Amino acid sequence: MFSVEALFLFFVLFAVVVCVIASVRILREYERAVVFTLGRFEKVKGPGLVLLMPFIQEMVRVDLRIQVIEIPSQDVISHDNVSMKVDAVLYFNVVNPERAIIQVQN
Repeated sequence: MFSVEALFLFFVLFAVVVCVIASVRILREYERAVVFTLGRFEKVKGPGLVLLMPFIQEMVRVDLRIQVIEIPSQDVISHDNVSMKVDAVLYFNVVNPERAIIQVQN
């Protein structure tokens, strides 16, 4: 029904479509992409359309918005032996995406 050339052409077109889909990424305004080429840092790409070489480049998304972490309440005793509960909230945001990914361990 189908010749070998037609099946080969279909397979090649399918492979090209899969590679194109794998290479296109879209980043929101508050995100940055740290791009690694073969495991080495290449650059930080901004918001919008990001094109990557499939199987060669890898991307890590970094959120630049303010992050909030609630620290659970703790019972503490002050210097004059008064016990009290302490609550805390930690706010932070990423300023440099490259350093946040490469120099900070999770």
